[in-house]
Amino acid sequence: MNFAVDTVGDVKIFRLKENRLDTHIASELKAQLLVLLDGEELRVLVDLAETEYADSSGLGALLLGVRQAREIGGKFCIFGARNRVKNLIHIAHLEDVVQNFADEKSAIDAINSDD
Repeated sequence: MNFAVDTVGDVKIFRLKENRLDTHIASELKAQLLVLLDGEELRVLVDLAETEYADSSGLGALLLGVRQAREIGGKFCIFGARNRVKNLIHIAHLEDVVQNFADEKSAIDAINSDD
């Protein structure tokens, strides 16, 4: 799995550099998100701008990130999701669970807010 991790202030940005978020990389993504959300990183964003396709296992990896962040009192959001990924989130009725922002700035502003 190709990815990069950047830091902006106290926000970690996991940049997924894969065309597909599916069963072939979901388990590795889960492992990487658990490493990031180890109790020290409370704000994690996942950049999906390069990801054109996701399946249920990929969505499951993102849900693991949401759940882990909540357990440690942190925040987890995605940004840059393309239409196919947004549609999967919509079909699964998870728009209120997996927060998706159009761009990095909007996501950083939201994840740094106090609400």
